[in-house]
Amino acid sequence: MKELKQTFNEQFGEEGEKALFFAPGRVNLIGEHTDYNGGHVFPCALSVGTYAVARKREDQKVRFYSMNFPNQGIIETSLDSLFYKDQDDWANYPKGVIALFQRAGYTIPTGLDLAFYGNIPNGAGLSSSASIELVTSVVLRDLFGLSVDMVEMVKLSQRAENEFVGVNCGIMDQFAIGMGKKDHAILLNCDTLHYKQTPIKLESHALIIANTKKRRGLADSKYNERRTQCEEALKALQQELAIDTLGDVKEEQFDAHQHVIRDQEARKRARHAVYENRRTMKAVDFLNEGNVEAFGQLMNESHVSLRDDYEVTGKELDAMVEAAWEEGAVGSRMTGAGFGGCTISIVKKDHIQSFIDRVGETYTMKTGLEGDFYVVEIGDGAHKVEDFA
Repeated sequence: MKELKQTFNEQFGEEGEKALFFAPGRVNLIGEHTDYNGGHVFPCALSVGTYAVARKREDQKVRFYSMNFPNQGIIETSLDSLFYKDQDDWANYPKGVIALFQRAGYTIPTGLDLAFYGNIPNGAGLSSSASIELVTSVVLRDLFGLSVDMVEMVKLSQRAENEFVGVNCGIMDQFAIGMGKKDHAILLNCDTLHYKQTPIKLESHALIIANTKKRRGLADSKYNERRTQCEEALKALQQELAIDTLGDVKEEQFDAHQHVIRDQEARKRARHAVYENRRTMKAVDFLNEGNVEAFGQLMNESHVSLRDDYEVTGKELDAMVEAAWEEGAVGSRMTGAGFGGCTISIVKKDHIQSFIDRVGETYTMKTGLEGDFYVVEIGDGAHKVEDFA
């Protein structure tokens, strides 16, 4: 934070009132590929994220600088010419947020200077883009005294990514980052935005994220294919059940009616969506009871389902998770879209270093890749940290 303040002064000058803001990254603990099937997800905000120092200007200029991309220097635009430009790279995310606030009727009367620093591991799938969007949203709300609540800021940030940047993401990332609460995860229905914050009391356990370093090349095309298969399964089930989404289906209903889904693959995809949604809701009950072991077992079942029924894991994610199981993780699963990216594990605190060493060795032996490991804490959502001169 000190270095970011210093960098801001070097790039933009020391004069005037400034403020420091933070928005976290996020990880989804359980509930994968359920969001677009009318089911629940269970993400939490992390203690790593994106910091921003901001100051109002007296003209219409908007200037961006990132300590993560120093070679790109200051990226400059103005409030009346906020357009997507390839050469502006990462700055399209904060630009998009400002543009969407304007389109929604919020008055941004003057320009601003913004310096960013993110400590979310690069390419780890912990949602650095949504973190930049939410930290920019909080900057705008605070600097210009806007009357906008966090849920609206979450929606505007998602729209910035959808409409301005052109990435068709769901709302889970922005919601978890905006609405996060220290030592809590959020049970969220992405369709209705009904949510419930649930305490996570790990006490003698820790959360460890492992980055497989496998790039997720297949994720986009396979994602569309899975969505289509789930829609096909839903149509078949609607012949016999009064349901709007796969999230409406209970396990016993699915077991009794799955025969109407003729295509075997579509049936497997639907089985995952139905059972994963129910696992996610059960997980909350176990955590409310303080039963971390039962929660961990559901994480393991989630990974098996993503491997066998949804088929979105791949050898790298499977190798990382299997190594975690062998080393005594209470629970371990892939997290995110799949075909690469990260796993999330619950591990006893007194085994952290041996767990990282041994799982790392086993993973490298099986895949030839070197994983990265991060011990993370569950933190608060996007907020202002402090004002300073």
